[in-house]
Amino acid sequence: MRKGLMICFFLCNSLGLLAQQAGMKQLIDEQFQFAKEQYKVLSRQVPADRMPKTYYAKTGKVETSDTKWWCSGFYPGALLYIYENTKDEATMAEAGRRLAILEKEKHYTGNHDLGFMMYCSFGNAYRITGNPAYKTTIDTAAASLATRYRPGAGVIQSWNASKKMQGPVIIDNMMNLELLYWVSDHGGDKKYREIALTHADNTLKNHFRPDHSSYHVIDYDMQTGKVIKKVTAQGAADESAWSRGQSWGLYGYTMMYRFSGNKRYLAHAKNIAAFMLRHPNMPVDLVPYWDFNAPGIPDTYRDASAAAVMASALLELAQYGSKKERKTYVAAAEKIIRSLSSPAYRAQPGENGGFLLMHSTGALPLKSEVDVPLTYADYYFLEALHRYKTWYL
Repeated sequence: MRKGLMICFFLCNSLGLLAQQAGMKQLIDEQFQFAKEQYKVLSRQVPADRMPKTYYAKTGKVETSDTKWWCSGFYPGALLYIYENTKDEATMAEAGRRLAILEKEKHYTGNHDLGFMMYCSFGNAYRITGNPAYKTTIDTAAASLATRYRPGAGVIQSWNASKKMQGPVIIDNMMNLELLYWVSDHGGDKKYREIALTHADNTLKNHFRPDHSSYHVIDYDMQTGKVIKKVTAQGAADESAWSRGQSWGLYGYTMMYRFSGNKRYLAHAKNIAAFMLRHPNMPVDLVPYWDFNAPGIPDTYRDASAAAVMASALLELAQYGSKKERKTYVAAAEKIIRSLSSPAYRAQPGENGGFLLMHSTGALPLKSEVDVPLTYADYYFLEALHRYKTWYL
């Protein structure tokens, strides 16, 4: 009798898992088909020499940027994820056109965002096509990014010095280390790997609080590495936990573990995940408020971009955890994907300027891009869909 019950339990669980996977497969396929058509709406509103930035419902206008804007790589990167999962040649052609206008930014040294700009775009293009010209672009971009490394402090300087800060480094910078490490591992200068590791180590030491939450900006003396001050530019307060910053850290240390195998990075990523998932101010749908300590919770803005980055990061982190951790992380990522795929966050066909997701928050204290679609929200949403489909279906 007991054996029969155990067999029944096993079969019921197996059937439940299969049904769940079938449901996710259908959901993911639907999102990519939606994205294919929706981005055709978006592409018609963006001049040939520009990139989409956001959309304002009050004016009905899509705002665009030049290719030096830090988000310029997300649109072609998103198109490449859509092509990879739909094989739509018109989407690939549009990606090619946008890569062509972005390619010149491989020489850009104005800030630290070369990883976002060139790896999310040309990195995906090379991964999908194997075109050696794309790798040359990535290699050049890594050399450009490396010029911002400051040996005295052991960090990559994010923004140039100003009246307010001498040597600002933001948590977002963890994301750009992927460009350096990948190039170093694929025939590039080995110093790029050392730069990435040193930056990650110093960020771990200086950016994080005892509860594993992150400051947004650390101002360094770039000659000595002394920390001058710890502040925010986009969060609610210097001591608050700006939501997207927490997601950048989670993604960054998970990615650095993938490259280095350094267990300190893995442990740190798990600690960041725990901080976010267990936070009392995390909403039930796992789409964070724009800051975990934002005034006015629950009557304040969400940040779909923070949720999308978090989902993608959790899906990779699940690859490196125990069975229990894997189950926890995948379940959380799946919940985020389902939330972002729902009418509460995902646009209706033809609406939202052609962007996929609504309700992201760029920089509320600066009154910039508040409760709007953003290209990086779309990009990491598509990446999370792709990762779930590739690893868990």
